[in-house]
Amino acid sequence: MRRLFPVTDQTPPVPAESHGAAVADDHDWSLDELAEAYAYPGDGPWLRANMVSSLDGAAQHEGRSEPISSAADMKIFGTLRAMADVIVVGAETVRLEQYRPARARDAFAARRKSAGQRPAPAIAVVSASLNLDFSLPLYTSPLVPTLVLTGAAAPPARVRAAERAGVEVVIAGDGPGVEPARAVRELAGRGLTRQLTEGGPRLLGQMIAGGVLDELCLTVSPMLTAGGAQRIAGGPSLEVPDRFALASVLEEDGFLFTRYRRI
Repeated sequence: MRRLFPVTDQTPPVPAESHGAAVADDHDWSLDELAEAYAYPGDGPWLRANMVSSLDGAAQHEGRSEPISSAADMKIFGTLRAMADVIVVGAETVRLEQYRPARARDAFAARRKSAGQRPAPAIAVVSASLNLDFSLPLYTSPLVPTLVLTGAAAPPARVRAAERAGVEVVIAGDGPGVEPARAVRELAGRGLTRQLTEGGPRLLGQMIAGGVLDELCLTVSPMLTAGGAQRIAGGPSLEVPDRFALASVLEEDGFLFTRYRRI
């Protein structure tokens, strides 16, 4: 893996004659190096999204993101998870990707302890209907208790079902759904300020529309899929596009690991 941007004194430029060949800074990045590169800024709430897209804009292939990913992408994916206090994910993505509880990783144990974090991030599932299977390991045996974010108008019977299963239901909206800004505040109020969302596209679209997304970590996969797969963000378009600034770019085997921050 090599850093393409920002260029530092330790990052030599790519020679024109290299045609994309490996250069002097190309090496197998350690988890510590990745953790430093993707460190959260400051102490306040910071919502980061991590998504992957093919060259033609597909966020999935046959319903899953794994086919357009890579080993390096999964290494960064694991690093971002290991640095977060909470992973916010939509109910449909939980079902499609067969989510399990986040696990503690020895490689990040000291870093998390020094930052005052729990051994693993919590999972926060966003669901208006609470049509969730509370018998799954995500809810019954997490290292850190799983949260469910919903609105005040959620079906009372489903709220009671969650509570009977020992799942904390967090009300983050006055209607049936979740209000993004309120969700961020509710999580931060529980000490979960380093926030990461992995989608899906509908949830990311809501976060963008709500103006709460601080950073997008986007892997550009060197693949073409065609078809009608979703983009990384769905829902209604913004009246005025939200502008982000490029913060960094890493590259390996044609995959670009980009990071953009709100201006």
